[in-house]
Amino acid sequence: MAVSPAAHTPVTGSAATDELHVLVLAGGLSYERDVSLRSGRRVLDALRAVGVEAELRDADVALLPALAADPPDAVVIALHGATGEDGSLRGVLDLCDVPYVGCDARASRLAWDKPSAKTVLREAGIPTPDWVALPHDRFSELGAVAVLDRIADRLGLPLMVKPAQGGSGLGAAVVRDAASLPAAMVGCFAYDQTALVERYVPGMDVAVSVLDLGEGPQALPPVEIVPRNGVYDYAARYTAGRTTWHAPARLDPATTERVAEVALAAHTALGLRDLSRVDLIVDAEGQPHVLEVNVSPGMTETSLLPLAVQAAGLDFGRALGTLVTRAAARRP
Repeated sequence: MAVSPAAHTPVTGSAATDELHVLVLAGGLSYERDVSLRSGRRVLDALRAVGVEAELRDADVALLPALAADPPDAVVIALHGATGEDGSLRGVLDLCDVPYVGCDARASRLAWDKPSAKTVLREAGIPTPDWVALPHDRFSELGAVAVLDRIADRLGLPLMVKPAQGGSGLGAAVVRDAASLPAAMVGCFAYDQTALVERYVPGMDVAVSVLDLGEGPQALPPVEIVPRNGVYDYAARYTAGRTTWHAPARLDPATTERVAEVALAAHTALGLRDLSRVDLIVDAEGQPHVLEVNVSPGMTETSLLPLAVQAAGLDFGRALGTLVTRAAARRP
């Protein structure tokens, strides 16, 4: 299947990779460790299938000595959660002069913090649902009932509650009546000290993956997400049979192009590089709304970026090979 209309021409894997030594980082200590390990193994297999010498390693105390003893040509960060997405690991790799696939530390920090990212998107004129970010301490100090009543009055119902920093749908909940809001906040605070509460926009869940394989960022075909229970939570993402995906999404050409344009605009506004996944809702009028942007997208058998790569008619391993070749060329 072709790349989305906004991409104009298909991107293709190209560079010779048989002499590269690539390190795939996966695991970590976040709530998303299991998903990260699955992503890492799939990336490892895909790279080896196209002749890349790759190895899998956790991000632990043995990592820095290993980087010093045998520096890789490039690193693929398949870590999810804070370890792979808050910019800190990328900063350490920069200190070690080890190039990596993906955006730099500054952009990663920005995208990781959803309220900050949404502020940048809003300033760039990119549509994103109205929101409020509420730290747990303020929630307690100002009085939970009064704060929640004000949120419901201002943003309306239903609402989406999710951690300000985090992924994989952990701690996220749709709140359709005011009585359910306190429990949703408590569930969210189990994963992060700050809750992001945003206006819930009904419509089609769509993910647009953005790749830059040498011709600038291009939007891959959008993937439509249809969770069986109506909410794309952790179980829906990683349990077989809980979700149906359509790649490409069942959108008319004009809306498909609009979704791709918005995703590319978000990728650019946040200063991202190489790859990202932009999660959106397309409302009944065909207007896309950006929910969040992921700089270390899942690479598992049910993950959205690999589905988009396949829908674009690209080979997953060759695309990864091109990304690591381009990253290796950035070595100081």
